[in-house]
Amino acid sequence: MKRHLIILFFLLVSSMTISAQHHHGRRGFDPARFKADMEQFITKEACLTPKEASEFFPVFDEMLRKERALFDQMSTISRVKPATEKGCADAVKKRDELEIHIKELQQQYHNRFLKILPASKVFDVIRAQNLFHRQMFKNRMGRGR
Repeated sequence: MKRHLIILFFLLVSSMTISAQHHHGRRGFDPARFKADMEQFITKEACLTPKEASEFFPVFDEMLRKERALFDQMSTISRVKPATEKGCADAVKKRDELEIHIKELQQQYHNRFLKILPASKVFDVIRAQNLFHRQMFKNRMGRGR
């Protein structure tokens, strides 16, 4: 299940990047708007107070930046299929390592979140983030057709 969420997140980020490139000059993807919408959605869904949100989102943003760097590495690996069996095996192993690293990073940050917010709100934040990404992916895919 977690692997599917990682893949879904990766696909969402990729599709928005591609969509932004295709809509350059027209209503393209606006990262600042996406971030603001996600923060607003999470704040509402997890019932964060203004104080909680002001303490939580800088740490959350830090996690997202680090995740994005790992997703970018995964994307680079996936762009071109290696010409040899050894190259393909190495690429598969590297992707697996990156996916594990992403989960370890999330675990580290979830532990940090638990020091900022009650566990019930951390649970709601994680659920809200997943729901937000699913809704954005669904909306993007619906418009692209």
